[in-house]
Amino acid sequence: MKRTLFSSEHEMFRESVAAFAERELVPFHAQWEEQKQVPREAWRKAGEAGLLCPDTPEDYGGFGADWLYNVVVIEELAKRGLSGPGFMVHSEMVAPYIRAWGGEEIKRRWLPKMATGEAIGAVAMTEPGAGSDLKEIRARAVRDGDDYVINGQKTYISNGQNCDFVLLACKTDPAAKARGVSIILVEADRPGFVRGRNLDKIGLKAQDTSELFFEDVRVPAANLLGEEGRGFAMLMTKLAHERLTQAIRSICVAEAAIEWTVAYTSERKAFGGTIADFQNTQFVLAQLAAETTALRVFTDWCIARHLEGELDPVDAAKVKLTVTDLHNKVVNECLQFFGGYGYMVEYPIARAFIDARITRIAGGAAEVMKQIIARDLFDRGRGGSKA
Repeated sequence: MKRTLFSSEHEMFRESVAAFAERELVPFHAQWEEQKQVPREAWRKAGEAGLLCPDTPEDYGGFGADWLYNVVVIEELAKRGLSGPGFMVHSEMVAPYIRAWGGEEIKRRWLPKMATGEAIGAVAMTEPGAGSDLKEIRARAVRDGDDYVINGQKTYISNGQNCDFVLLACKTDPAAKARGVSIILVEADRPGFVRGRNLDKIGLKAQDTSELFFEDVRVPAANLLGEEGRGFAMLMTKLAHERLTQAIRSICVAEAAIEWTVAYTSERKAFGGTIADFQNTQFVLAQLAAETTALRVFTDWCIARHLEGELDPVDAAKVKLTVTDLHNKVVNECLQFFGGYGYMVEYPIARAFIDARITRIAGGAAEVMKQIIARDLFDRGRGGSKA
């Protein structure tokens, strides 16, 4: 399908990203999966190649590029099954929060290093007792003079082992529920910041994911992003962006999985022909290709809306829900055509199958997306306006 979003400059950048990925990431990814971590040297090389935070303004060490350059990076890594490097969290979650709400000192200290890969960022939202419902977080930051003193625990934190700092969602006013949530930047070298174990996941094996503990961690009040008590609203503002990036990655994996399966079934011999000769193979892949094309169009439409600042939470929920569901469906049905080979993790389809499951959880569970969409349906049915 011919896409109209990208200019010739974007496509030149795509070629550069693809070459970098084939040279510096693909050959080492299996090793990183065994180690459950991507070495910092790979981050620095990615920074040198322009893969990190390309839309950060030049004044803060970036290229000042439009967000489509970020999309190119997401797509080129996704289609190669490179689920390990936590570049997306770093570039699509951490950097936007700092650019939008960080003080000038925070921006100048961290954004240039994020662009070069010298510093790695993480976002610490989820807790053992609070996932999708962020109003229930219990990590606490208490103001003490010019500092905050932080105590609490976080879990499932991507880049948690590698990070130089986290953007911590915490309660500055526990009685205020959602209005008591704030976001504070916490440097990883502060006393009381403790990294727990590198969690053993069923997928995304190369992406380090950690428990983090905060034991009387003292940080300057200037590390607060935005205003105290505005953290929940800030998180809601950026969730549409995060959900769209999940969809972008998922649609690319679906497209790649279909390509891998067409190539494999066209060569694999069975019963005097190839697997591709069977009508069942052709019909299943035709159906998957049609559904994938349809959701590619929707995804690109959402990208265009986002570029104009017009992607609302409901459409972000719709694209995240439908594309991640399709992602899981495609890798499941395509794997079947690989037979026993599909059960071997050395094959991309097997790794894609394993990695796919998180997409229905991360960035908001599928059930939460349905709740957002349903609320909008019934609100509009009663004469309300779209969220």
